[in-house]
Amino acid sequence: MKWFKSKFGICILTLLVSCNTQVKKEKSSRVEKLPFYNDASFTPHWVDSESEQSGLHQIPPFEVINQFGDTITEQTFNDKIYVTDFFFTSCPGICPKMTNNMLLVQEAFEEDEEVLLLSHSVTPEYDSVPVLKHYADAKGVLEQKWHLVTGNRNEIYKLGRTAYFVDEDLGEPKGLEDFLHTENFILIDKNRHIRGIYNGLNKTAISQLIADIKTLKKEG
Repeated sequence: MKWFKSKFGICILTLLVSCNTQVKKEKSSRVEKLPFYNDASFTPHWVDSESEQSGLHQIPPFEVINQFGDTITEQTFNDKIYVTDFFFTSCPGICPKMTNNMLLVQEAFEEDEEVLLLSHSVTPEYDSVPVLKHYADAKGVLEQKWHLVTGNRNEIYKLGRTAYFVDEDLGEPKGLEDFLHTENFILIDKNRHIRGIYNGLNKTAISQLIADIKTLKKEG
């Protein structure tokens, strides 16, 4: 009987160690340093020095209004890592799933002031400040962590298509009259460079995004 208890204890210990190791593996990033993305093809570029970063694509200056009526610009994200997406509050399809998955990112970095979230409304004519505030309250959006923004429709669509490349279909350019609808989450570093693109509907992709943010934080 003692022999059986001993063997049983060893088996349990082995399983615990194995599970712990597996969790660590799942939370690790794919690479030690994330690549840079320079255009809508999302071809990775590996850059070692800061001088090499000077010619890379950067998110341009912008100005939008968040759920509190505050003006949000690129300066809001100075020395911050942020994740951005495009949604609308009345969306019955992919947007609720995207919001739920962005909440996972919020939860992972809730106490981390270095990481922010930014969601642009693609129906800004409908998603007014009060509408965004109601949506934020209903979903559990944290005030200082996650900005839901509205503003000029043309400017928001231009940001989506020419700054973040969120819904580019190679060979099929889209105009401002075309509705912007995408499930992509984009990871932006402290210098406003694109460092990752993720499927906002996919839990595995969200886990990878969280891991990649941790990797990006190590760059300082």
